[in-house]
Amino acid sequence: MTKRSTRLPLAKREREIMDVLYRLGRATAGEVLEALGNERTYSTVRAQLRVLEQKGHVSHDLDGTRYVYTPAVPRQTARVSALRHLMETFFDGSPEGVVAALLGETKAVSPQSLDRIAKLVAQARKEGR
Repeated sequence: MTKRSTRLPLAKREREIMDVLYRLGRATAGEVLEALGNERTYSTVRAQLRVLEQKGHVSHDLDGTRYVYTPAVPRQTARVSALRHLMETFFDGSPEGVVAALLGETKAVSPQSLDRIAKLVAQARKEGR
């Protein structure tokens, strides 16, 4: 049995903040606000960072009087968790359903991507997954 994440799912604006934190590695609320293109207010970003911390997605350190936020888990771990949530929510837990939906979007998948996907499938079979 796989270990499930206890972190709560992210809303769209929370995902945007997480994208910034993963890209920058660590950032203050002001730096996040700047990276978002000032689409929100400073107080909104701070509130969303607090919520992200309560949900277990970020942590903070003090740098003088400033809070510096960092992702609580590596990006790859977050990707796997998000994909698992997506698969369970929209595809009844079916990896085949996810792949079929992706491949159904023919414009989204280039011939080069299909070749890489085929290699990943072959490698997974070789490794017995």
